[in-house]
Amino acid sequence: MRTLAYVFTGWHPIAERELVHGPDWTEWELVRSCQPRFQGHAQPKVPLLGEYDDRDPVAMGQRLALARDHGIDGIVAGFFWCRGKRVFEQALNQGILGSVEGGAMDYCLMWANRLPRHVLPVKRKDLPVVVGSRLVSTDEEDFLALVEHLAQEHFTRPNYLRVQGRCYLSIYDSTHFVRELGWEGTRRAIESARLWLKDQGLPDLHLVAIDPAPEIAGDVRQLGFDGVTHYVHLPEWKGPQQQDYWECATRRAGQWAAIARMADLPYAPSIATGWDASARAADFGLERPDKYPWSPVVTGEHPELFHQAVRRGISFVEANEGEDGLLMIASLNEWSEGHYLEPDERFGYGWLEALRGAL
Repeated sequence: MRTLAYVFTGWHPIAERELVHGPDWTEWELVRSCQPRFQGHAQPKVPLLGEYDDRDPVAMGQRLALARDHGIDGIVAGFFWCRGKRVFEQALNQGILGSVEGGAMDYCLMWANRLPRHVLPVKRKDLPVVVGSRLVSTDEEDFLALVEHLAQEHFTRPNYLRVQGRCYLSIYDSTHFVRELGWEGTRRAIESARLWLKDQGLPDLHLVAIDPAPEIAGDVRQLGFDGVTHYVHLPEWKGPQQQDYWECATRRAGQWAAIARMADLPYAPSIATGWDASARAADFGLERPDKYPWSPVVTGEHPELFHQAVRRGISFVEANEGEDGLLMIASLNEWSEGHYLEPDERFGYGWLEALRGAL
């Protein structure tokens, strides 16, 4: 079994956001300025090692070394692609792969098939969760172009993570992907990518669907996927504003077997340290919209409970997938959504130590 941590690659300025917020703006502005919104609300989140630019190989190397030394076998980095347009790629190429630690650590990619928000925090209740500027359209040719790019830039690297010899690639919004291409189009796109890789003498894909909606969850195998997982799988997204960590973790663990059965594919549980996207949302108090980023806040999170949740995930993976299984951790560093392994002022190195103790 291998343990993989998701890595958010958005801790550096991009032009689209600087046009709105001014030079050098990053989501650290959101993290540091977030204030408690109810009694006992653990905000702001304060990184013990300080804020950083994830294009910096020294900063990223330090954090990747911590992850490695506490049991993380590899990372899953977000890769933003929209018909050839790539965003936040400097964190991957410079900060992660440019560091000594990242250059030696196993890594793979998650196609983040949504573009990042330009305006944060979100201040309008009327906007859809995925506004037009964030929609990632795709088709069979575009998916093949994505795979060709990844093959040329990443799949041939010796530290690109493989599952049974195949290059791991997950799709963040697998439901949107299938809806864009349709059932037959999805199947053809995946098959075309596999044939292209074979013709080039390259390893096949290990293609993973993240959180497929019920309408496609039973079809992912027939569509051509090789596995199923989640990114953050914690609160009931349409439930109460405050939800207890252990209750959420226990409820989700009870769903793992059914998810695997429905997909008829290997399932990799994702264990999150918490969930709180308040930093990305304006405060509307009791009038909060019932959608992201005003999602329910998970409370009562603690390294000891995380330790127990990881142990439960290990038991599931070992019982069902054995040495080929994967356990996902959400995440190394998504501070603005409240899930991270990196040290903070509240628990110190507690999340990392809990992980190492569980593994």
